[in-house]
Amino acid sequence: MLRRERSGVSFERNDGERPRRVESATGAKEAIETVRGYEQPIHLLLTDVVMPSMGGPDLASRIQTLRPGVKVLYMSGYTDETVFRHGHLAEGHLFLQKPFTPAALTRKLREALRT
Repeated sequence: MLRRERSGVSFERNDGERPRRVESATGAKEAIETVRGYEQPIHLLLTDVVMPSMGGPDLASRIQTLRPGVKVLYMSGYTDETVFRHGHLAEGHLFLQKPFTPAALTRKLREALRT
């Protein structure tokens, strides 16, 4: 079940897996402020590689400074070859190319949380 709430999005599964809460932000600044004000553990950041005010790798670095151990999954509409070749993202980072299916996103999120 996906529920939109004032503070973000709440995602709850009914298939035996433990519930996960998802917080959303409209940009890098809001994401950083959300992390600063969020008291619960944060396990994963899903971010676009290229954004208007701050790139995904810079955002991830700032969030990992605030919350060491946060895993990061990057996504982009650019091909992985373009993203890695042009230096937007260093090799070895988890990456999901847009568009993607819900099943592909679920697989990548599980992979990111296992690493």
